[in-house]
Formats: sequence, C-alpha cells, structure tokens
Amino acid sequence: MPTTPIITQIDVTEFAFETPNLSPDDYYNSFNTVYKEGAVLKRTGRILQIHTDAGITGEFVGGTRGDYVQMEMYVHYLLGRNPLQRELFYNDVKRALRKYDRMSMGPVDIALWDIAGKLYNAPIWELLGGYRMALPAYASTYHGDENGGLDSPEAFADFCVQCKEMGYKAFKIHGWSHAPIQREIDNVLKVREVIGPEMHLMLDPACEYETFADALAVGRACDEANFFWYEDPFKDGGLSFNAHRKLRQLIKTPILMGEHVRTLEPKVDMVLAEATDYMRVNPTYDMGITGAMKVAHAAEGFGLDVEIHGAGPAQRHVMASVRNANYYELGLVHPNAPASEHGCYTNYSDALDAIDENGCVPTPTGPGLGVEIDWDWVNAHKTGKISFPK
Repeated sequence: MPTTPIITQIDVTEFAFETPNLSPDDYYNSFNTVYKEGAVLKRTGRILQIHTDAGITGEFVGGTRGDYVQMEMYVHYLLGRNPLQRELFYNDVKRALRKYDRMSMGPVDIALWDIAGKLYNAPIWELLGGYRMALPAYASTYHGDENGGLDSPEAFADFCVQCKEMGYKAFKIHGWSHAPIQREIDNVLKVREVIGPEMHLMLDPACEYETFADALAVGRACDEANFFWYEDPFKDGGLSFNAHRKLRQLIKTPILMGEHVRTLEPKVDMVLAEATDYMRVNPTYDMGITGAMKVAHAAEGFGLDVEIHGAGPAQRHVMASVRNANYYELGLVHPNAPASEHGCYTNYSDALDAIDENGCVPTPTGPGLGVEIDWDWVNAHKTGKISFPK
C-alpha cells in the first residue's frame, strides 16, 4: 500500500502561444473564434501542478486567469492535506465558494485525480471503473465566418462530407454571430440534404438567438432535418428552465442543456423542470472529475444520457467510465484552420485527424491522466509562474 502523500506546494505556470488563421469574428470583435486567413490568434495557457511529499505531482493543463485568481481564495486549505480526500475537498470548497461560480475547483480536482492515478500506477478511467476504451467522436466546428471558410450552408455541408469520409459518425454545427435566422435554418437543412440520413447532426447556437420565436423556427428546422440534438439556443445564457421547457413542448428534436449551469443540484433541477432531454457536464467547469461523475450517475438514475462538453484528457477519462454517453466532442475543428489546442503535450491531440478509421478517439492508458507535458516547449513559451506557499 503506498504511503499517504501530503500536498506540499502548488504551482501555476503561464505560457503564451499563437494559432494561425483564427481571429475573433467581425461582429464588434466579438467572443466567437472564427477562421480568417493570415490572422494570428494570440492565446494564454496555464498549467496547474500540485506537488506532494511522495514525489508525485498532479498536473492539469487549462483553465482561465479567473479560475486561478479564485483558487487563491482557498489554496491555503489544500496545503498540508492528503490529496486523496477529493470528496472532502469537493464539499468544503463547494461551500466556501457558494457566492462564486466554483470554476476553479475543476482544475484542482483533475490534478488530484492525476495524483491518485500516478500513486496507484493506473489510469483514471480504471480507478473510476472503466466501461470502454474507444470513444466515438463528433466533429465540433468553429463558428461560421464571413472570410471564405465556414461562410455558407454549402461550406458547412462540404466540411461535413469531409468529416464523414474521415470516419466521423456525427457532426456539430456552431453557426454565425447575430446571423439572420433564415441563414441558420438554411444551414440546418442544407447540411442534412447533402450528407444524407446516416450521420448524426447536432446544432449549438451557443446562446446566439435573440427571441423565442427565432429559437423555435430553427428548432422546427432541426425537426425536419432529424437532428440528434439542439443545444443552448437562447440569449438567456442557457439558464432559463421555463424557456427550454416551453421549447421542448413545441419541437421534437431533443434539447441538450446544462453547459452553463454549474454543479450537480441545478442540473438535476433542470431535468425535474423538464427543461432538457440530455444532461451536460464538463469536468473543468463542474468541480472536476468528481463533480462530473456525480452528474453522469444522476443522469443514469433518471434514465438519461450525459453528454460531456469539450475536449481534453479529463473528458476522455470521464466518458470512458460511464455507459450513458454517446459522443466525445472533438473540437473546435475547421477545414482550413488548426484545432483549438496548444502544443504542450507530447503524446496527446484533439486535432481533426485524432480519430481512428471508426471515428473514435482512444482513452489514455498511462498512469493518472496519461498525458505527458513537453516542458521544453512550455519553458520556451513561459510568461510567468506563481507558487504556493508564496
């Protein structure tokens, strides 16, 4: 039996990187990332390391500046404690951050699971009681643009065909910022017309639609095109249980909600309010792998599927450990732009070509998260570091 470790130090390393042919879209330099030939998108990444006196370090790549500012509110609580007490940490931090969004606990919990896997020399999915090793993936697109990329229904349809020929069994559309609703409807219908009936199609407006009438009109187009799900249509930010219950009453396409509703209890309330057909979870957003597994099992108890948002090693381990999930979200992807990922892994990718011939991505098999960080690359791009205790 391994000796019980103790958390001795926590480091946050910041690095800068650039992605070619990507830019904020042209609607007042908005928040959607789109294709733009010749542009260079400057980004900032972060790596969390939780060190222990056993010589084992848990690592997580990701999170925002706000996450790590929030983490400073309770980092003192973690120091000197047993990193295997994830359930205790989940509940204590959840209470401590009751006035905040709790987003900072996701990176921490994932790094703690990485420690556990390394301590017991097992991948996280194995500790969770793994269910499968190959994860069916869907191609999740960048938002529509006006720059010669995904700039028309025909362009989305062509990219869908490309993805199908690569082996993908499903394809998710992110439409345009402030687009005319007829363009969104035309996109839904054109992609289905071109791709045929076999491929699963999804639509994620990412909370772009201005009115209930707009969301309903596009939802009825999804009905006509037999879409697999319809996700986050409203400008409400994905929060109104009443609006989504009313939408469900008027369309046939299953609704997928919960990306913007944090933690277990509100997601369960959303199901009880009949505001969603699938449950949505993200280990980075929902207090880590610990929180994500609670949501996944709650969905199982309701007889529903849980769809895991975003790409990443933690998402793969969660999906590998549950029965009731359909697809891994591989994205964001585009026919003319690179995937929205950094370059700090040596043995892991979420690029468009990361699938095998069956349209699946593998589950990492190494201890913990099973990914290796290229510290030479990170150090060459490092812009700062903060350590606790200071």
